Amino acid sequence: MRTAQLSLLLVLLSIGNAFGTDPQGRPSGPGVTAETLAVIVNDNDPQSREIARYYQIRRQIPAANMIHVRFAPGRAVMSHTTFQRIKADVAARTPANVQAYAITWAAPYRVECMSITTAFATGFDRKFCSQDCRATRPSPYFNSDSRVPYSDHGIRPTMALSGVSIDEVKRLIDRGLTSDATFPRGTGYLVSTGDKARNVRALLYPTIIQYLGGKLNLQVVHADEIQNRSDVLFYFTGTAKVSGLETVRFLPGAIADHLTSAGGQLTDSGQMSSLRWLEAGATGSYGAVVEPCNLLDKFPSPGIIIKHYLQGEPLIEAYWKSVAMPGEGIFIGEPLAMPFGHRPIASDIR
Repeated sequence: MRTAQLSLLLVLLSIGNAFGTDPQGRPSGPGVTAETLAVIVNDNDPQSREIARYYQIRRQIPAANMIHVRFAPGRAVMSHTTFQRIKADVAARTPANVQAYAITWAAPYRVECMSITTAFATGFDRKFCSQDCRATRPSPYFNSDSRVPYSDHGIRPTMALSGVSIDEVKRLIDRGLTSDATFPRGTGYLVSTGDKARNVRALLYPTIIQYLGGKLNLQVVHADEIQNRSDVLFYFTGTAKVSGLETVRFLPGAIADHLTSAGGQLTDSGQMSSLRWLEAGATGSYGAVVEPCNLLDKFPSPGIIIKHYLQGEPLIEAYWKSVAMPGEGIFIGEPLAMPFGHRPIASDIR
């Protein structure tokens, strides 16, 4: 990972804007729900079809929100011409009330230089890509109070229901449902490693503790990893590979990620794939699909994730709001997981 000048001020100020009401006085509303989430299915991919079927039943997604497409599965990278065709088809069949998408595959994870989740959210746009450690187009949704991102900002945040197997993704989905309205008393681990280039988020840790330490048990850990912990709700670190995950128990709804260059290369990363977090029991994660350099704006801001999650927003909203420049990173997990919000839990699959 090449070093670049860090942008701290915006992130620090955004964390400081904690737990207030919408300054415009707009009602918060229910946010993204099963009724306003559309699921995109690749009918050429048996795993995508089965995951979509299971998710529809478990989360009671309306039939009109199940959008079927066809393309060759399993390839890491999709061309922008192929994507444009698929995106146009999806857009034409998306109900007007839909505010966000879930996709049901691990590959492709990017569209040329963009992550596939940002490409579906915003459309393919090379301004979301960078060269030579430069900034990219920012997201208007960053740290927003909006609960209707498409209505307010013209983007539909997208998250990939991904895993190494169908059973892994079903367990992920089940964890998301199990987490709803549990208000867990877990711990947020802010890990400060010896990896200088990847440990840049540690600069934010004192501010996070200052503003959020009274609302959640937060621990700054100076080590390469945590081990033998059974209460993990958040786990943020910076390293190419994370060891000790087999000793850690994540609570349902937990969020975890590692700042590195290629975590979002889900199926063929030379580093640790972000899918490893989901295998270990996390419910959401994030990773870079191309070299982003270590600009803070291109990675999740832990304080902003925690802030929005504790305010009762679902995982897809909290995660998307935490990345100022999301063009080169993929969001993975169960989008509707909402540990700190109230809503009925769907019935078991039959």
